[in-house]
Amino acid sequence: MTSVKLKFRPSTSQENEGSLVFQLIHERTVRRIKSEYKIYKDEWDGEAGQIILPPASSPRHAHLAVVSTHLEWEMQRLRKIADELEQSGGDWSLEDVARRFVPSTDTSHSVFNFIHAQVQRKRQLGKARSSETYQTTLNSFMRFRKGMDLTFAMINGEMMELYEAEMLGQGLSRNTTSFYMRILRTNYRMAVEKGLTQDVRPFKHVYCGKDKTVKRCISLAEIKRIKGLDLSQQPVLDYARDVFLFSFYTRGMSFIDMAYLKKKDLKNGYLSYRRKKTGQLLTIEWTAQMEAILEKYEANDTQYLLPIITKEDGTERNQYLSQMRKINRKLKVISTYAKLAVPLSLYYSRHSWATIARGKDIPLAVISEGLGHNSEVTTQIYLDSIKSCEVDKANRKIMKDL
Repeated sequence: MTSVKLKFRPSTSQENEGSLVFQLIHERTVRRIKSEYKIYKDEWDGEAGQIILPPASSPRHAHLAVVSTHLEWEMQRLRKIADELEQSGGDWSLEDVARRFVPSTDTSHSVFNFIHAQVQRKRQLGKARSSETYQTTLNSFMRFRKGMDLTFAMINGEMMELYEAEMLGQGLSRNTTSFYMRILRTNYRMAVEKGLTQDVRPFKHVYCGKDKTVKRCISLAEIKRIKGLDLSQQPVLDYARDVFLFSFYTRGMSFIDMAYLKKKDLKNGYLSYRRKKTGQLLTIEWTAQMEAILEKYEANDTQYLLPIITKEDGTERNQYLSQMRKINRKLKVISTYAKLAVPLSLYYSRHSWATIARGKDIPLAVISEGLGHNSEVTTQIYLDSIKSCEVDKANRKIMKDL
């Protein structure tokens, strides 16, 4: 029986990463094979012989999760090679295991390595959100495969149908399974273009579309109830309520855009910013309601306008994500206080503004401009003729009733 274990070799410098090594023992013979992965000393559990995964909010979590899964897969490959040699009945050594193992590691034909490379590439290009969605898809597909990698040539329609069925069986919605399938399909097509496989159209019989979702909105009367709640003794809830209202006041501004608003964006009574999602420049009239919220909180030492990102130390994205999760949890508590029939979240502010505006007979094109919908073909022809002041007038019309 061959023993296969993972070992860590620390670097001679405390500041540098150490190496992860596979240790094979067979009939008292020891053979070590260096992996391609490196980690820091405090990321290794020597007793358990495994990587220590930090909290999901850590910037190292996604990387270490992939490394851990890849190493487990490679250890399974090593065990399989050794088992096959033992069952062959002939003479063999650990050198034979090493020779068989090395040629197939880190191959460009490996699906896991290919997608992981795309994750890294998007991260280098500054596309943080895109890299996260690729990573989430990779993690999901790796779980389906139980850590066993494969080549693109091994992907076929039956496998994709089984993957879809497993996800649906876990309670995922069709939109979620389609989300994973579309990202896998994108990577598959890139592999086809690179000549890594022939296109056998494995996604032909799985759902890759987008179902219409129920738009989430609440009424103006419910917005007023939220605004009128006495949360003075509960500052955390008060803050969540303020963030929600600020989003509503600013025509349903998305949370990521609120988080990255800069102090310099507020000038001469107007707030100007570019949407993270589309890059479109929006200008909003600064109102008394917005100013009242801003004045409640002490100005921080950062470049950011709102107290969402409070430290500029490279963890800005993690701060934004952490705040978003906390605020959405608190908004559900506020839902109960305001006796709403729905579990409130930040997403409600955007659709509520649009729905309320439509109920006040504000033209659809003005609403579209207010939301920054520059990708809607049916309304885009109207957008060029709509001036920002018309949108601000529409916003004042809504604010008057609050």
